[in-house]
Amino acid sequence: MAPLIALVAGTVLARLAGLAGVTALDGWHPALRVGLALMFVLTGTAHFAGRRRDLVAMVPPRLPRPELLVTVTGVLELVGAVGLLVPATARWAAAGLAVLMLAMFPANVSAARRGLTLAGRPVTPLGIRTVLQVVFLAAAVAVAVGP
Repeated sequence: MAPLIALVAGTVLARLAGLAGVTALDGWHPALRVGLALMFVLTGTAHFAGRRRDLVAMVPPRLPRPELLVTVTGVLELVGAVGLLVPATARWAAAGLAVLMLAMFPANVSAARRGLTLAGRPVTPLGIRTVLQVVFLAAAVAVAVGP
């Protein structure tokens, strides 16, 4: 739920800053870029601290080197977050992050099917996780195809 909160709160706060006169954030598209970047900073840093062990456990067992996969995806999320904040690269970063989310979704499916508990709690049920994924993908696509 924290990524959704980061996306929504970051977008709303950036939009309010735009309305208050920050010209770089004047409009929903730049505000959404900030919200999405904030979300990916949150999720990307989790690949290295705090939840790393849980994320490694989520990698489907048939995939090799889960630690490396978690590291690579974390780096891609953080690089993508930076790319979202640079107007010249924002569309490409958003498209790349959308593809990355699609590529990582099977880990969520696998974790739910295996009944994993992460940080002492069951993983997000697959139905709810799917809805969240659609929201995150929609945000990335909105930035990628933007105005």
